Amino acid sequence: MILVADSGSSKTDWLLSVPDGPPKAFRSVGLNPYFLTEKEITKVLQDQIPDLIALASQVEEIYFFGAGCSSPDRHEIISNALSAYFTQSYISVDSDLLASAFATCGHEKGFCCILGTGSNISFFDGEDIHDGKHGLGYVLGDEGAGTMIGKTLVTDFLYGNMPGDIHTLFNNEYHLDKEVVIKNVYQKPAANSWLASFSKFMYGIRQTQYAQDLLRTIFQDFVDSNIKSYSQYNKFKCHFVGSIAFVFADELKQVCDENGVHVGKIIRQPINDLLEFMLKRNS
Repeated sequence: MILVADSGSSKTDWLLSVPDGPPKAFRSVGLNPYFLTEKEITKVLQDQIPDLIALASQVEEIYFFGAGCSSPDRHEIISNALSAYFTQSYISVDSDLLASAFATCGHEKGFCCILGTGSNISFFDGEDIHDGKHGLGYVLGDEGAGTMIGKTLVTDFLYGNMPGDIHTLFNNEYHLDKEVVIKNVYQKPAANSWLASFSKFMYGIRQTQYAQDLLRTIFQDFVDSNIKSYSQYNKFKCHFVGSIAFVFADELKQVCDENGVHVGKIIRQPINDLLEFMLKRNS
């Protein structure tokens, strides 16, 4: 059996191929090796996907694609954690960008963008991705992502820049003040996921002029800083993966169209297309 995992900063989707049956799906929190140690990842596996761990002896190959898995030392953190349970499995660890490229581009050249909790972009040459200068995380980057949406909403709320009715809605739902925000952003773990969680509020008010203007600004920033950094950005299709790209697809397409960006696929999560790709590639 082949196990494929697609891990962002918020969640990890696992899909296990089963002989003569539909794949089995599992889910855990995100396993980003920049934020979690090998020991912490091992505990997550044990606590959150015990049914999958119980099948470890039957898993022949594991292909793990994750945020934060862009260097050999980060690969090793994930690989060692998986090896604690999947002792007989071949284990491959690579970046979530490659997973998204496989799921959207297939074997064709194109750009693949991630717009979920965080953001990133790469060019796929039909076989492999070409690492760029983006993917700097929620402090320095994450243009167009859930963290940026949350960061903007929270700062607008604290600075009093929201329209009155929206300010009241936000306050009634979250009851935030400066102290709570400082604690969650600077003192508690997973600040990126906490910020991105406010994207749900944005979706609820998406038809308001405030939300439309904010989304337009955020997506334009992503196009300018990420997509247009490639001189041939308008020569190939640009695919998108992630919850933010999916739920705000109309707004994203509009900004891309106005900038000459040729939008290809927009999918919420690549896991099903990814497993299909890996099975075909290995057959």
